Amino acid sequence: MSDNVLLAHGSGGKLSHDLIEKKLLPPLANPMLNRLDDSAIFEFSGHLAFTTDSYVVNPIFFPGGDIGKLAICGTVNDLSMNGAKPLYLSLSLILEEGFSLSELDRIVGSIKAAAEEAEVRIVTGDTKVVNQGQADKLFINTSGIGAIPLGIDISGANARAGNKIILSGTIGDHGIAVMCQREGLKFSTPVQSDCAPLNKLVSQMLKSSPRIHCLRDPTRGGLATVLNEFTQQSNVGIVLEEDKIPMKESVKAACELLGFDPLYLANEGKLVAIAEPGDAGKILAEMQQNIYGRDAAIIGEVSNAHPGRVIMKTKLGPSRVVDMLSGELLPRIC
Repeated sequence: MSDNVLLAHGSGGKLSHDLIEKKLLPPLANPMLNRLDDSAIFEFSGHLAFTTDSYVVNPIFFPGGDIGKLAICGTVNDLSMNGAKPLYLSLSLILEEGFSLSELDRIVGSIKAAAEEAEVRIVTGDTKVVNQGQADKLFINTSGIGAIPLGIDISGANARAGNKIILSGTIGDHGIAVMCQREGLKFSTPVQSDCAPLNKLVSQMLKSSPRIHCLRDPTRGGLATVLNEFTQQSNVGIVLEEDKIPMKESVKAACELLGFDPLYLANEGKLVAIAEPGDAGKILAEMQQNIYGRDAAIIGEVSNAHPGRVIMKTKLGPSRVVDMLSGELLPRIC
C-alpha cells in the first residue's frame, strides 16, 4: 500500500477494500461493523434521537484534539443535548488524494479513543477520495442515534422565567486553540481545545434532577448565540452576570490581543443547561464531581422582562445587550 491516499482508494476495488480492512476496520472493529454490510441493523423500542454533522476544521490537528476526536465528540454531544444516551454512530471520510496514511492512522486512533470514552459504537460508514486540490486533506461526516429515557423532555423551547442558567466550564478554549494553531501564535500559557464527550456528564445531571428544561453545547457562535436561541425558542429573556462566567486567563489575554469577544467563540466540550431554580444547586454540585464539569457555575437566570433578548450585567455595573453572532468570527472552526 502507498504511503499516501490514491484516487484508486476510492474506486470501490481492491485498494478501497485494503484501506478499509487494513486502516479503518481493525481499530474500530465491533460485531455490527465487522459484517461490512451496506447498513447496520439493530432492534430498539422507545424514543430515539438522531443527528448528523460534518467537520471541516482547519487545521486538522490542534492542541487538545484533531478532526477525528472532534467528529465523535460533536455528534455524541448533539445527542446528549436532548437527554439521549448515544448508542451508534456512522463515520464517513472524504479524503484528498495524496493525504498521508500515517496521519489517517493517527486520526482513526483518536476516533477509536473518543468512541471508547463515550461508550458508543461506530456501526457503518463510507470512504470517498477526491482529486488533489479539490478538498483540504480530510472532511468527516458523522451521524448518530441515541435512546431518550422515559420522562425526559429537553428542548430549547422549555425555558421559563425564574429558571437558572448553568454553564459547565470555561468558554473560548476551542476557538482560541484552533486559531493559535492556524496562525502560529504562541502564548506563555498554551491554550488547549476543550473537545470532549459530554454524555456521561449529562447522565449524572439527569440523575440528580430530571427537571432540566434546556441543554445545548455552545459550538459555532459560542455562548451568546446559544442563549439567544433559547430566548427566541422559549419567548423569554435572559439575564447574565459577567463576573460569574468562567474563563481561563490565557483565553482572556488572547481575546484582548486579537480583539475577540469570548462570548462568541466556539466550545467543543461545554454545555449550557436551564433548570428549575430549586434544583440548580444540586445539579451544579453533581456537575462539579465530573472531570468535564469541575468549573461549572450558575451564570444567570431566565426572565419575562425582555423576551427575545439576552442582557449582560457587566462587572462595572451597567448592563448591555448580548446579540446573536453576525457574520463569521472564525471560519472552519469545527
